[in-house]
Amino acid sequence: MTRTDPSPHDVPTAAQLVAAVRDFLQTDVLPAAEGRVRFHTRVAINVLGMVEREIELGPAQAEEHAARLAGLGVAGDAELAAAIREGRVPDDHALVTALEQAVRAKLAVANPGYLAEG
Repeated sequence: MTRTDPSPHDVPTAAQLVAAVRDFLQTDVLPAAEGRVRFHTRVAINVLGMVEREIELGPAQAEEHAARLAGLGVAGDAELAAAIREGRVPDDHALVTALEQAVRAKLAVANPGYLAEG
């Protein structure tokens, strides 16, 4: 894999390292584990998958989220919450759309299977 960004870090990337650990747990450890260790191994596999997706998707999602917030006239989530409480978000459709997109972005990291089902 050739990197074209100006990152000072060589390959493997952080996402690739996380994926390698996740694959090891899934392929080698999980089949040999039982009971509590098996359960915690499955939890660790899921967590590493989330971390991997956040590393890969996070920067673009952050830009998209900032643009959504700016479109609503706020600079951050706390300001959006205050604007909602105070009734300062005039277009309910724009708000619902922005919140739906934010939830979809979170699901893309936390559990993309939910998006595939809906």
